[in-house]
Amino acid sequence: MNQRALKARVPATETRVSTIITRGETVTSAIPAVDTAGVRALLERGRTLATPVLRAAVNRLAAPMDTVAAYHFGWIDAEGRPAHGDSGKAIRPALALLSAEAAGAAPEVGIPGAVAVELVHNFSLLHDDLMDGDEQRRHRDTVWKAYSPAQAILVGDALFALANEVLLELGTVEAGRATRRLTTATRKLIDGQAQDISYEHRERVTVAECLEMEGNKTGALLACAVSIGAVLGGADDRTADTLEAYGYHLGLAFQAVDDLLGIWGDPETTGKQTWSDLRQRKKSLPVVAALAAGGPASERLAEILAADAKLSDSQLADFTEEEFASRAALIEEAGGREWTSQEARRQHATAVEALNAVDMPAAVRDRLTALADFVVVRKN
Repeated sequence: MNQRALKARVPATETRVSTIITRGETVTSAIPAVDTAGVRALLERGRTLATPVLRAAVNRLAAPMDTVAAYHFGWIDAEGRPAHGDSGKAIRPALALLSAEAAGAAPEVGIPGAVAVELVHNFSLLHDDLMDGDEQRRHRDTVWKAYSPAQAILVGDALFALANEVLLELGTVEAGRATRRLTTATRKLIDGQAQDISYEHRERVTVAECLEMEGNKTGALLACAVSIGAVLGGADDRTADTLEAYGYHLGLAFQAVDDLLGIWGDPETTGKQTWSDLRQRKKSLPVVAALAAGGPASERLAEILAADAKLSDSQLADFTEEEFASRAALIEEAGGREWTSQEARRQHATAVEALNAVDMPAAVRDRLTALADFVVVRKN
């Protein structure tokens, strides 16, 4: 696939021109206007309504898993003292509550779904941090680093079990339907993580393979989040499936932005190392698109990454900042950065368009659209 073919997949229509700043660079691009205050209110509502139920679920865990989980969620520090750390963006809980409202139910109906999805999401984070060797998350040591790899595995497993328990204890037909969707999404999430790991030591990964992996790893759970509240509210499968389509494409947009931040994001904002995805040899969208583009920069990048794949982790860890920066520059020169930015916007447009097939209150549609806009312009 050459650069012309890559560009052909990007829609021409956008809403306005603005700027995104990453690692001190200003990149001008067309992005939707974002109701920042409105989105923050939605995220805060999701966090406020879901957190008490989430805490109650975590408190069921046996010691020391309850303490380790509380540390992971940012409720305590490593010494067990109360903390007010960053517990995540709360996009999934916000989507679950809006999902209930899309089905005509009260937002509170979506709380068990919001909590279940958040538990599964954090189960995946605990395991991913260990598998990827990430030592920092949200500006603190990850659980495996602060406690042990064994605790990261055990607590992750426990959170997954709790997610199903929170839903099934409702004892309703709708809860059974919601649990089925959650377990399917979890299986796809795990599929995506397995694909991600397998790609790290492959010389070539196609754009289609990368999108499939990211659809599984990120899109599946976001799709579940935006349907699970509706299911708990009594929505039929057609409505839930359509909402899932919105969430799936939103997830692909989210991951495309994440891939950009994984290479060019500011560590002070992302809470991760500089060039974090390059350090882990990830075949993320910018890398894959750059390799598929053809041309001198693409060919040089392919040669360098092929040589990198033969190095041990310790050898790669000895690379200087300049060596990673040179790889990032080649990815950008080959067009991988720009293509991924445009792909995020294409997936955003597809997600928003899916909402047109669901009969829902106009205010709920506007909020789901605002959340999609936020995903495309976020910096962490």
